[in-house]
Amino acid sequence: MADPLPSGPRPAEAHTGAEDDARIEQLLVTGLDHYFAGEFETAVNLWTRVLFLDRSHDRARAYIDRARSAQSEQHRVSEALIHQGLEAFDRGEVVRARALLSDALDQGASHDLALGVLGRIDRLDVGQPRPVATASPVAKRRVLPRKLTAEAPGADRRLHAGVWIGLVAAVMTIGALALYFDNPVSGLWSAQPVADRPVPAMVTPAPLAIPAPTETYLTQAQALFAGGKLRDALRALDRVPMGDSLRQDADRLRGEIQRELLAVAGAEASSPLPASPSAPPPE
Repeated sequence: MADPLPSGPRPAEAHTGAEDDARIEQLLVTGLDHYFAGEFETAVNLWTRVLFLDRSHDRARAYIDRARSAQSEQHRVSEALIHQGLEAFDRGEVVRARALLSDALDQGASHDLALGVLGRIDRLDVGQPRPVATASPVAKRRVLPRKLTAEAPGADRRLHAGVWIGLVAAVMTIGALALYFDNPVSGLWSAQPVADRPVPAMVTPAPLAIPAPTETYLTQAQALFAGGKLRDALRALDRVPMGDSLRQDADRLRGEIQRELLAVAGAEASSPLPASPSAPPPE
């Protein structure tokens, strides 16, 4: 009698299932590394290979959905950066436009449009003239010939000696003048004492005050009121804002103008109308 067939899994099939599980776990972990590095398309490709091995793998499907959502958000951000970069380029803000377009490229934007605008920016930078570098006074002093540098200590000594001689001469001159003016006999030689001469006072002119806008409106209204332009004066007073320090003066002038307008209106109303010419008497 033959032996019955074994009912358990074959060793080869069990070995293949263990290898598939290890391969799936490796693909999942590698895909997560690419996902966190911002390489969403590569992560999706790896997790799709997991579905080829196990079509009902829930983790792989959830990872793919999450990567697709992040990829859509990245695309939206890159499109917004390109739009802002183009607007900055149209306004002439070259530096900001370059930064925005570079960020858009890092976010995975379309290389054709972004690189085209960046190429135009680079051509503009090449066409702009660069300032000519000029040597600073410090650099000029550093490149002095050796002959002049060697003679500098002697020149400094002569300069110091001349300064000391000048100071001594000035001190001696001041002392001699002080002795001369302190002597009572020296006053006989002067026709008029120096102390009696008036010293002109130095008057510093005061800075001109800049009138405030409300003061200008009030002055303009006063001038128009004096010239008989009452309605123009009222329009000028309307420009004085509420709460201003000159608002009270403006209201006072407005009252005078309104009284003048009422008086003019009353005079026009009380004046008799011109009489119509009478009909000629019948013949």
